[in-house]
Order: sequence, then C-alpha cells, then structure tokens
Amino acid sequence: MKLKRRHKEAAEVSTESLNDIMFFLLLFFLIISTLANPSVIKLTLPSSKSAEQLQKQQVTVTVGADHQYFVNKTPIAFGDLENALRIELARTQSPTVILKLDNTLSIQDLADVMQIGYGLGVKMVLATKATNKK
Repeated sequence: MKLKRRHKEAAEVSTESLNDIMFFLLLFFLIISTLANPSVIKLTLPSSKSAEQLQKQQVTVTVGADHQYFVNKTPIAFGDLENALRIELARTQSPTVILKLDNTLSIQDLADVMQIGYGLGVKMVLATKATNKK
C-alpha cells in the first residue's frame, strides 16, 4: 500500500503590508522625536501667562534700566558682580540665580550676566511678570 500525499502545504508569511507598516512607524517616530525636544535652549520670556514659584534657595540679580546691578538688593558695580555672586553662592547649597532685568535692556546685557553665571557653573532663571490675559 502506497500512501503518498499529493499536495504539500508550505508555510508562508505574507510580507506585502510589512513595508507600509515600517514606513508609517518610521514616520511616526521621526515626527515624535522632533516634537519631544524642539529646542535645546530653554528661556523664559519677559512676560508670561502663568507664574511658577521656586522652592530652592535663591540669589537674586537685578539689573535696572540705567545698568545698575544689585545682588540680593545690594548695589554692585558690574566689575564686582562675579565676586559678589561667588560670595553669595558660597553661603547657600545648590542655589538658583533669579535674573530680574528691565525689559528695555538689550539681549547683550542679559548675555553678559548669564556668561558670569555660566563661568560660576550655576543655574540661572529669567524672572517674568505674569499677565492675566485670557
């Protein structure tokens, strides 16, 4: 007695739609990765709709419209700003420097103060005034 199968069934995997699925996944991850981190530099603008309170120890640097510099309400010349900040930062653990600049000052004035903070290795935050527009 001769038993023989006439038709052997081969296992197949249909890959016709696999290319479409992979394309959509690639497109999805590319779009999500650009939205997750659109910019590296985070800057709080001079006016905002909401205000956030910091709970860490703070050192305040204020720059008036006529280029008067204050460290925690103590008047300081610009040349002495780095030394005054270094002294204030030594008194506190993991401080945050709050920058309060007049809105009529130029970006270069902000960059000069931030460069001093960068040299000291301290976190600096630009203070804003909340606007109540709805």
